[in-house]
Amino acid sequence: MDNSQAQELTEEESALLENGLIYCGVDEAGAGPLCGDVVAAAVILNPDDPIPELTDSKKLTEKKRERLFDEIREKAVDFCVASASVEEIDRLNILNARMLAMTRAVEGLRLPCDHALIDGNKLPKLNIPATALIKGDARVAAISAASVLAKVQRDRDMVAMEERFPGYGFAKHKGYGTKMHLEALEALGPCEIHRRSYSPVKRLLTKG
Repeated sequence: MDNSQAQELTEEESALLENGLIYCGVDEAGAGPLCGDVVAAAVILNPDDPIPELTDSKKLTEKKRERLFDEIREKAVDFCVASASVEEIDRLNILNARMLAMTRAVEGLRLPCDHALIDGNKLPKLNIPATALIKGDARVAAISAASVLAKVQRDRDMVAMEERFPGYGFAKHKGYGTKMHLEALEALGPCEIHRRSYSPVKRLLTKG
C-alpha cells in the first residue's frame, strides 16, 4: 500500500485496514454561515491511488480546492454529497442538521461500507459503526477529501444563490457574517435562504 498521502495512517485506519474493512471519511461545511444549506460528504478513497495534497479544506486555497474536487471525484472508489436545508437547520438546530446531512451522505454511498470516520467529536446516527476524530480533516485523507467536496459544493451553491438573490454578495462571502453581508442584510432584510434561528437574522425579523 502507498502511504504517500499528506497524513500518516491513524491507528483507527490501520486497524480497519488490517481487518480488511472498508471505511469512509465524513465531514461537513457550512455550520457558521447565516444562510444556505449545510453540506456534508462521505468519501471512500482508493488506498492504492492516493491524493498527496489532501488536507483540511480550510488550509487550502480556493483554486487548489477546486482542482482537488475534480481529482477526488475521479479517483475515489465512491463518494456522496448531501445536505440539510435551511428549514431543517431552523427546525432541528445546526448541530442536529449537521448530523442529518452526514447521515444522508453516508447512506447515499452506493458501495457497502463497514465503518465511518467522522470529523469532530459527535457521531451522526448511522447503520454502521463509526468513530469520531477531532481534527480528523487534517489527519485522515478520506475525511480531508470529504471536507473538500463539502466545502466546494457549498461554495458553488452560494455562488448560484447570488443570481437568485442579488445584492447580498453571496458569491463573495459565501453566507458568512462579514461586514458586507451584515450591511446588506440590514438594508435588504432577510431572504428565503437566511437562517431564521441565527441571531443577526432573528434580530431583524423581530425588529420588523
